[in-house]
Amino acid sequence: MRILLVFAHPLEDSFAASTARAAKEVLEGRGHVVDLLDLYREGFDPRLTAAERDSYFMERYDASEVSGWIDRLKAADGIVLVFPQWFNFPAILKGFFDRVFAPGVAFEHDPAGGRIIPRLTNIKLFWALTTTGSPWWVVHLYMGNPVHRLLKRGIAAFCSKSVQFRMINLHDLDRATDAKRKRHLERVRALVSRI
Repeated sequence: MRILLVFAHPLEDSFAASTARAAKEVLEGRGHVVDLLDLYREGFDPRLTAAERDSYFMERYDASEVSGWIDRLKAADGIVLVFPQWFNFPAILKGFFDRVFAPGVAFEHDPAGGRIIPRLTNIKLFWALTTTGSPWWVVHLYMGNPVHRLLKRGIAAFCSKSVQFRMINLHDLDRATDAKRKRHLERVRALVSRI
């Protein structure tokens, strides 16, 4: 399987970076081809351009500035996202969704209105490996787990109705001990090894 591993964190020595390295190592060890898309190191600009927004509902979306990233998305069989939840998605990852998961790429607008039509049927697997600074109960009970809902219902659904979605999260990272972090990385390795 060809996996697009999308990493969104500015620090190369972050826990998210350790998670991305662990996932990449396990996936490659299992024989998968991993395309590491490090949004910060590749200089991805999250700002939707005027031409992109202007063409959003036109017959053809202006993807000229993001065509390389779109090609990588279209070449993938699966997506694994690695990012921290900073109230929501990091801005660079939100911009990646805005600019790359675009009309004519990830979906088509229904000409009759209503639901969108999925276009990324090549994507069979959509996983997210994330962290939060908040405890589990705050994310789930108080906030309603918004990132999970947006990823599963709003973004993964663009790909295909039958895409395999999974989100693995370490909560309360700000207070996590080294032992808790190591246990989480072991959990990530074990779960990713099933792909």
